[in-house]
Amino acid sequence: MNNNYISVGALTRYIKYKIDNDVNLQEVYIKGEISNFKKHSRGHFYFTIKDEESRISAIMFASSTKNVAFEPIDGTKVLVKGRISVFEQTGNYQIYVSEMMEDGVGNLYALYEKLKQDLKKEGLFDESHKKEIPKVPNRVGVVTAPTGAAIRDIISTINRRYPLCEVILFPSLVQGNGAKEDIVNKIKIADTYNLDTLIVGRGGGSIEDLWAFNEEIVARAIFNCKTPVISAVGHEIDFTIADFVADVRAATPTGAAEIAVPDKNELIKLIKQLELRASKNVNNIINHNKTILDKIKTSYILKNPMSIYEIKEQKLSNTIDKLNNYITNYIENKKIRLDNIKTSYVLSNPEKIFENKNNKYNHLIEKLEVLNPLNTLKRGYSITKIDNKVITDIKKVKKGDTISVSLKNGEIGATVIETR
Repeated sequence: MNNNYISVGALTRYIKYKIDNDVNLQEVYIKGEISNFKKHSRGHFYFTIKDEESRISAIMFASSTKNVAFEPIDGTKVLVKGRISVFEQTGNYQIYVSEMMEDGVGNLYALYEKLKQDLKKEGLFDESHKKEIPKVPNRVGVVTAPTGAAIRDIISTINRRYPLCEVILFPSLVQGNGAKEDIVNKIKIADTYNLDTLIVGRGGGSIEDLWAFNEEIVARAIFNCKTPVISAVGHEIDFTIADFVADVRAATPTGAAEIAVPDKNELIKLIKQLELRASKNVNNIINHNKTILDKIKTSYILKNPMSIYEIKEQKLSNTIDKLNNYITNYIENKKIRLDNIKTSYVLSNPEKIFENKNNKYNHLIEKLEVLNPLNTLKRGYSITKIDNKVITDIKKVKKGDTISVSLKNGEIGATVIETR
């Protein structure tokens, strides 16, 4: 029997493993026509996507179906985004759909996703590039259409929250031909006005209406703008490329105005709190210093200023007494030492000292006389030398050597005839 046979389940699991680990199948975009559409009671969509050449089973879970903006039915042409996998029980491969829209705006959505990924990889969305929005601005610029709800909402919100702020409108096209170039131009102009914050946006609309804010040149103009930018495009569910590039994204134009300026009522409360805190701190400092002053005023030193000098004078007197005692003791010690020297045996008996020293000297002379070799010569002895070296051993003398013999009254030179 061939041991290479495997089960259907094992084969299906292997195929599923290969498909699930293929990066090209983790995010796919396909278009086609819906057929066999079924909506589950739990909100899931089950359907088939087909075209003239083939078909593929599809499932869209309830967590994703809530974002579908139309009612899918058989025959609807759609654009879907999802991942490919295998349903093991049937062995069929299918697409798990995460996003779906009606065909017509699909091309725009694909372009949107591609540009979004490209700019993200380039780093235009990184938090490290985001600038902080000033908390209390003097001047806010707005790039939007000069008419419509967006500019009215922004101006009314700023005037209500913080009327001290100046609002400068840079009127621009926000949709249609020439809109993207006009938006870029107005952003560049606004960036020269020394603004604290710039709001760029418009009201809600379809993806086609909002498309100018998905253009690459608009995204780069926002990214390069030195003024902090708040994007305010569309309503809460609408995200554009401009939202990702801007320093802060607001869900609505009204929300952008609320981010751009503080609430005057909150500022008034804050000022009052700071005023109370400052007043309390000043009072604490005054009371603290007053306590210190009272202690100084009632201090012993101020009441008895002469005590300072009395203490110093007492210390000086003690120091003088110590010095006097030290000097007196020093002189007394030296005087006692002098008296001891004057009454010493040496000074009172100098002759006796000399006699003792003379006796010691004579005794040493006598010792030296006993050891003096000349005295030995006087008794008839002699000293024999060769080359000024005393001979103590006859073995060190040989026939023919010249020797000298020292006597008590001179020396004799001689030549050795023989030794024995």
